[in-house]
Amino acid sequence: MMFQSQKYEYLWIFLLLIGFLSLIIYSILKFIARENKGPEKLTSYESGIEPIGEACIQFQIRYYMFALVFVVFDVETVFLYPWAMGFYDLGILSFVEALIFILILIVGLVYAWRKGALEWS
Repeated sequence: MMFQSQKYEYLWIFLLLIGFLSLIIYSILKFIARENKGPEKLTSYESGIEPIGEACIQFQIRYYMFALVFVVFDVETVFLYPWAMGFYDLGILSFVEALIFILILIVGLVYAWRKGALEWS
């Protein structure tokens, strides 16, 4: 099989150009930038406030549940947009399917509400 570099010559030129420009910009920035490494700059946080306690703390599960419920209902509403755009072309069967879909969403919302997944306190 013959090597077909003609198809990729613009890709290689582009990659070489990007690599060359990246090196030039990085070199110029290293030459121009000031190095200011004071004691505050070398701390964990540049605000100068010393951290208190452990960095790894355990979050309560309700934050994750609240985020998960939000993502589920947010993503599911995205599925309704294409249906709404083609509503007149799809017919009555697609309308019934969309109603069933919305009913399942409402049942899921009521279930999450009853289980307390929407409570932020």
